[in-house]
Amino acid sequence: MLGYVTLGTNDLQKAAAFYDKLCGELGVGRMMGDDNFIAWGKPGGGAGIGLTKPYDGNPATVGNGVMAAFQCESPEQVDKIYNLAISLGAKDEGPAGDRGGNFYAGYFRDPDGNKLNAFCMTGPFGG
Repeated sequence: MLGYVTLGTNDLQKAAAFYDKLCGELGVGRMMGDDNFIAWGKPGGGAGIGLTKPYDGNPATVGNGVMAAFQCESPEQVDKIYNLAISLGAKDEGPAGDRGGNFYAGYFRDPDGNKLNAFCMTGPFGG
């Protein structure tokens, strides 16, 4: 359904280092980029994620109620992504765990304050 999600950053290189490690753990790397924009994903492989310095020149700000989610293959991979994010300086927004309804997730904010989660489905609709 979604092609990609783009999040704003005020420090592209710092944010890119964070996402290089998270996306690498998910098996994807950078697929495009320049001095203002970097995207991770696989061509034809589902939604990717991008970071950009705002093109209007104003500071990037966090959207209240906006969140991007990384789909994982297992609760163990959710734990690994969540713990990696925290070790890289992410702010905890809810530790990895069962959220009910066959949904396992961990929530965190990247260095710019963008809310993210790592999740997997653990029941009839997934893993």
